[in-house]
Amino acid sequence: QVQLAESGGGLVQAGDSLTLSCAASGRTFSSRIMGWFRQAPGTERTFVAAISASGGRIGYADGVKGRFTISRDNAKNMVTLQMNGLKPEDTAVYYCAAGRIFTWTTDSRNYDYWGQGTQVTVSS
Repeated sequence: QVQLAESGGGLVQAGDSLTLSCAASGRTFSSRIMGWFRQAPGTERTFVAAISASGGRIGYADGVKGRFTISRDNAKNMVTLQMNGLKPEDTAVYYCAAGRIFTWTTDSRNYDYWGQGTQVTVSS
C-alpha cells in the first residue's frame, strides 16, 4: 500500500515557475516508478513525467520537455516536479501516482496508487 499527498499547486502567471511535491508513505515506494499526470476540465488525464525506481530513467510528455523536471529522493519518500516557463495550457489538476513495482510505463492504467491532486492555474 502506498499513500500519496501532493502539495505546491497555486495560481501563477505565464512564464513563472512552480514546484510540486509528492510525499509518499509505504515500504515499496523506492521500488516503484513514480509519475505525474494532469487533467484539465473536460479532458482526460494525461501523462506529464515519470521517473524509474532508481531515478536512472526519466520520461516527459512532448509538451513539457525542456520546461519540467522530475526528481525523486528515495530516502525521503519524495517526488518533485519542477515546472518552469509555465503556460496557460499547463493549467490543470496535477496528480502524483505510483506505478507497478520495477515497471517502466507512462500509461495511467498501470499506476496503482494516486494522490488527491493539486490545482495549478496559469494566467496569461
